[in-house]
Amino acid sequence: MAFDLSMALINATVQLEQPLGDGTRTVGTGFLIADPAPDGATRTVLVTAEHVFDKMPGPEARIGYRTENADGSWSYAPTPLTIRDKDGHALWTQHPDKDIAVMQVKAPEAFVRAAIPKSWLAEDQTFSKLAVGPGDEMMALGFPRGLSANGAGFPILRSGRVASYPVAPASLYPTFLLDFSVFPGNSGGPVFMVETAGRRAGAVAVPPAQFIAGLLSQQVELNKERLEIGIVVHAKYIREAINALDHSASPASVTVPEAPQAKAASAGEATEIP
Repeated sequence: MAFDLSMALINATVQLEQPLGDGTRTVGTGFLIADPAPDGATRTVLVTAEHVFDKMPGPEARIGYRTENADGSWSYAPTPLTIRDKDGHALWTQHPDKDIAVMQVKAPEAFVRAAIPKSWLAEDQTFSKLAVGPGDEMMALGFPRGLSANGAGFPILRSGRVASYPVAPASLYPTFLLDFSVFPGNSGGPVFMVETAGRRAGAVAVPPAQFIAGLLSQQVELNKERLEIGIVVHAKYIREAINALDHSASPASVTVPEAPQAKAASAGEATEIP
């Protein structure tokens, strides 16, 4: 069976949140990548935008895991995630000059299996090899305004078109624009391309493309007006941030709650987010 990146990323994408104590919360999106550690074991790495963690003032966030019940239903199971030590120092690893944060997590077994292999992250020349450019459609997963697709906490899938040129190589053009509305809570979500059939780029036949293109960093604004354009950081820099984990401090640990009672905010339930 062919690998379905859309469904795989839906299962690997989680909501990140931290209550602020005044009835509001700050929310972002993250996704899980499976990465071979130096000792040969596979580690589970949480990827998000660095500003998502930076805007969470407290030491503990919550990561929105989901559990499947025996009857086929799902429960939302937010789990504590320590993001700062007792002295307030960040436990995540930040890319040196890109809005990307990564940290190794101890996820429930279902999410360990759901983590996307690092090989599905685009490399520096992926866009050029597959002739990706303006007008090509990409998809994005996230939790706009902290809303999920349903009470089980699954992310909302949306799409947009590449809105800038040139977009490759990533080493020269580290970000690109995507034509779709971005809201608080979308930051850190994966942006990816899935084609079911080949296409033509000029006179050249191009095979179907399926890869993680990057991470949604922010929206474009001019004079405080939202232009409904997202800024995506190329996946090349996610690879670099994950590789930097080998030179970072020990990861935070996560405890899975025994009896989750929480329910994610669905599209029919308003959630105030600063």
